[in-house]
Amino acid sequence: MATFFVGADHGGVQLKEFLVEALADRGHEVQDLGPFATDSVDYPDFAIKVATKVAQTEGSKGLLVCGTGIGMSMTANKIRGIRAALVTDPFMAAMAVEHNDANVLCLGERVIGIGLASSILDAFLGASFGGDRHARRIGKMMGAEGL
Repeated sequence: MATFFVGADHGGVQLKEFLVEALADRGHEVQDLGPFATDSVDYPDFAIKVATKVAQTEGSKGLLVCGTGIGMSMTANKIRGIRAALVTDPFMAAMAVEHNDANVLCLGERVIGIGLASSILDAFLGASFGGDRHARRIGKMMGAEGL
């Protein structure tokens, strides 16, 4: 089981709280980095916290939730070593891991409901990186960091 670092902004707190429980129920260690209320906060602050922890902790994963997931994914991908994927269905979640070795899952609370989020989480957790030709492509992707 992986350690998950989890964060949100005010637009994703409710879904984050549900998913923190879901991850714990599935046997994962969860570190919730906030926020813990729906007061307005800046999504980059939490995306940076989570992505930095994932980048520094071997074998860990991240989960970020905001209103759409867009700002979280864009910010998280600025951190070296992060492959954050904004997904809206289980197929995308599985492919993000199998083909792109995603280490951060980004979701939009205002885009998907709890049921779909649970299915997406299960697909993300159930997938494994395919390696081979995908590893070559990941190398090229990560080589573009800092350009």
